[in-house]
Amino acid sequence: MTENSDADRTWDEELNKLVDGVLDDSAGDVPEDVVDAADLGATGEDADSVTPFEKDMAELLAERTLDLQRLQAEYVNYKRRVDRDRDVARQRGIEAVLADLLPVLDGIDAARAHEEMTPGATMLADEVAKVATKYGLTSFAEEGDPFDPHIHEALMHVQKPGYAVESVAQVFQKGYAIKDRIVRPARVGVADPDESLLAQPGAADPSPASTSPVSADAPADAPETPEAPSGE
Repeated sequence: MTENSDADRTWDEELNKLVDGVLDDSAGDVPEDVVDAADLGATGEDADSVTPFEKDMAELLAERTLDLQRLQAEYVNYKRRVDRDRDVARQRGIEAVLADLLPVLDGIDAARAHEEMTPGATMLADEVAKVATKYGLTSFAEEGDPFDPHIHEALMHVQKPGYAVESVAQVFQKGYAIKDRIVRPARVGVADPDESLLAQPGAADPSPASTSPVSADAPADAPETPEAPSGE
């Protein structure tokens, strides 16, 4: 028993000396065999191998990284959706204001048609039209345009010669559109195709130029001008 106690005391003394040597800066570097022994005693395996703690931390890091990536993707989609909804709400607000301006624009057109505009009123009307155009409002419907039931509202049919296709013969109220969306169709009078023009060759498939009114005084078939003889 005494010999074992002396051996334990000797081992404790040597261990204390070793610890004091590590803590003391003047003791120098610790021998590699001591470090290796300490590592083996602490972990029971090589220092280069992955410990269970490190493995758990790596798995936890990968899991949290996936969570952050998923959260970032959700935020990007949310931001896009909010921006899109904001643009839609803004456009609807613009369309509502422009729709309320249509009676004002109709009154301006009527006043200009009857030349009842003073210089001040003309300047004010021009500013209103400029603001409406700035936000994408455009008017359409002119006499001679081909009739389109998608953008024209036919109020009556009129007998007016000179049209090869069903066309707008009279505009009662202009139509308005915001970009590609029709806000209000144009109210027009429609002229049926002229039967005399339909009887002409090629009238069944009119060219775009034939959609405009044709003068009733113009001859149906104008004689071709003969070419001048060549000097050769």
